[in-house]
Amino acid sequence: MKIIISFLATVFLAVMTFAQEESASPAESTAPATEEKASATVEETPASKATEAIAPVPEKKAEAATSPKAAATAAAKTEATTSTAAKPAAAAPSGKKMSVREMEEKWEASIPSHDFTTVQGFVASDFVGVSSQGKFVDKSSMLAEYKKDKDTYKSAKNERLNVKSFGPNVTVVTGRAREKGTGKDAKAFYRTFLFTDTWILRNGQWQCVASQINKVKG
Repeated sequence: MKIIISFLATVFLAVMTFAQEESASPAESTAPATEEKASATVEETPASKATEAIAPVPEKKAEAATSPKAAATAAAKTEATTSTAAKPAAAAPSGKKMSVREMEEKWEASIPSHDFTTVQGFVASDFVGVSSQGKFVDKSSMLAEYKKDKDTYKSAKNERLNVKSFGPNVTVVTGRAREKGTGKDAKAFYRTFLFTDTWILRNGQWQCVASQINKVKG
């Protein structure tokens, strides 16, 4: 009987040991899967976090580029560039540049109205000359004579103008000027002058640099 009990005890212990080994083996088989998942989680998490960290940057840049303010700025720059490229150079003034002959005519025509500013624009700053009163004059003294003139004119015109060029930048004009009117003493006058004017082209503009006027009879 003892032998049987001992045998049963041995069998029972063997069964229990086998059962424990069977129950332990699934845990061991499960552990690697858990470790693989854990490792997968550890390996994938940085990548996903990096993706999440980087992703907002392009979105913000795209948003900034497409924002109304950025679009308006880009449009303004494009329009400015286009208009600058398409805009032609400033056109030259439409006013025709006067010839020396035309300037001589306008000079004499300005005398009845005492428009000395016209003469001032025609005469060079380094002007030299001899006046109808036989005096040496520069620009300022010649204009002073114009300002002193209080006569009333009926007419003033040039005659027999002779315009001669001495190269592209120098022109000499000789002519006769006739003036009619009433002096400040209320007496009528009839004056005739012979003159020689020298003009030089400077910076695209003709200027009178020298003049001599002689008062004659008739």
